[in-house]
Amino acid sequence: MSATFREVSAGAFEFQSAEGSFTIGEPNGKLTANASLSPLTWFKTGGPAEFLFEPASVAALQAFLNDLPAWVPVMALGLGSNMIVRDGGVPGVVVRLGKAFAKVSKTDDLTLECGGGASGILVSSTARDNGIAGLEFLRSIPGTVGGFVRMNGGAYGGEVKDILIDCDVVLRSGELVTLPVADLHYTYRHSELPEGAIVVAARFKGRPGEPAAIQAEMDRISASREASQPLRSKTGGSTFKNPDGHKAWELVDKAGCRGLQIGGAQVSEKHTNFLINTGVATSADIEALGEEVRRRVKDNSGVELEWEIQRVGKK
Repeated sequence: MSATFREVSAGAFEFQSAEGSFTIGEPNGKLTANASLSPLTWFKTGGPAEFLFEPASVAALQAFLNDLPAWVPVMALGLGSNMIVRDGGVPGVVVRLGKAFAKVSKTDDLTLECGGGASGILVSSTARDNGIAGLEFLRSIPGTVGGFVRMNGGAYGGEVKDILIDCDVVLRSGELVTLPVADLHYTYRHSELPEGAIVVAARFKGRPGEPAAIQAEMDRISASREASQPLRSKTGGSTFKNPDGHKAWELVDKAGCRGLQIGGAQVSEKHTNFLINTGVATSADIEALGEEVRRRVKDNSGVELEWEIQRVGKK
């Protein structure tokens, strides 16, 4: 995969990629061709993005997407925690929201205004500082607000659908719209957010709480994660969704997959719903291991595991 862009006239740039070429105005933000994505993912594997765009503002993102031809694929990237970027790289444009989108502030007694690039740790800590309970579970999810909203992120008894009021979304066309929680039609780890849309802000509402009690719950969650999950490894978080009536890790364990390895990828010994990069894995190794686990679980229990980790790009 090789992508380039060059200035063809004052303020106009021509972009060339494997998929074709197009011309747009100079974007307001950082634009990189053939951008390595592996350092931006938790697995530390995968090929490059043809183009990586880090917009300076919501308006800059709108203008960029408005100018971008409709045939150019667009994908949002948060902290890269719940994702396998395949070794062939990602065609089109990957959008990553930087510091301008990572702010959190209180709008009323129980509501937080959160940028799409804000981390779960920042959101939950801001909630604590303002005596807002009910958002502690976000402390345990390694991602950003945009990813939480798209995937109905959840853990430790909480889900985004329980706290979200609405969200601001830049559609693939560049239009900025506000979607109430009902319009996302949330189910388990899934929303009906439009294809190519990017969440740039969200409003979360909690309930009254004491900062000390909120901190105690966050500490409990942190200790539980530390004890049960391979947080010091190159991993992608929970690999498979929990099927109805089952826990994914138990099904994987019963199928004899604890410690199973393909190339440099391994099923975690500590938590069997986590895959880890032992240091030399390719994305192909990780995905192949996941598929082998799914096959063994289906043979052993009859249950077909569904991927929770997003797999993107070309093999």
